Amino acid sequence: MRDALKDRVAVITGASSGIGRAAALAFAREGVRVILGARRTDRLQETVEAIRSAGGTARSLQTDVTRPAEVTRLVREAVTAFGRLDILVNNAGLGYFGRLESMPIDEARHLFEVNVMGTLYGIQAAVPIMRSQQSGHIINVASVVGKRATPGSGVYSATKFAQVGLSESLRLEVADAGIHVSVICPVSTMTEFFEVAAARSPLKFDPTGPTYTAEQVAEVIVRCARRPRTEVILYPPARLMVILNAVSPWLMDRVLATYWKKIRPGL
Repeated sequence: MRDALKDRVAVITGASSGIGRAAALAFAREGVRVILGARRTDRLQETVEAIRSAGGTARSLQTDVTRPAEVTRLVREAVTAFGRLDILVNNAGLGYFGRLESMPIDEARHLFEVNVMGTLYGIQAAVPIMRSQQSGHIINVASVVGKRATPGSGVYSATKFAQVGLSESLRLEVADAGIHVSVICPVSTMTEFFEVAAARSPLKFDPTGPTYTAEQVAEVIVRCARRPRTEVILYPPARLMVILNAVSPWLMDRVLATYWKKIRPGL
């Protein structure tokens, strides 16, 4: 199975840092040819050079996922450069911490543009290519808060619920085309996500609960690419939360209200 991904072609959004960068490096170690997209070209180039110096193959394009033409160009670069597209990782994402009652509408729209529309643009660019190949794998990086929302990040949670919904619908729509669709649901991850979100937000949150490194999440993404799964929740006990929430959301509200009052008092 170690060679299962060798010579495949992957496009990764949000690849200049965090989970996206770690995934690019992890895929490259498996022999995957990677095309990286993000807005920060200097960081993209650093990652490309790191991959090439280790003997891998990588290219990059400056990409703002809120602009469909740029996402389409990024995805098509895989075919232009390598003749095919095997894996698309929709990873680009943005957070915001604040109460829903005071959430700036422009910020809410921007979160949906990045997290939801950016994912949709990637899907729409990739699926026709994968249909023509009769093969491919779309991996959407959502969050455990896309399965159960938390206070102080309601709009962010809503965008992650939307990513889960897109994944579930797409999985059925392309089931006859040889295309796999997976959704990855990390918990807290040690990246610059919290720092960037805090800079935009009235509230300052630190990672809470079980915390994973970007490299750990990246390894999960690579394993999912090697052996496709419909949904991966990184922290196994979180599955119990999802099940309990489906059976009794009222009870889950009580449990989480107690937890969050201790972790984030004053929210």
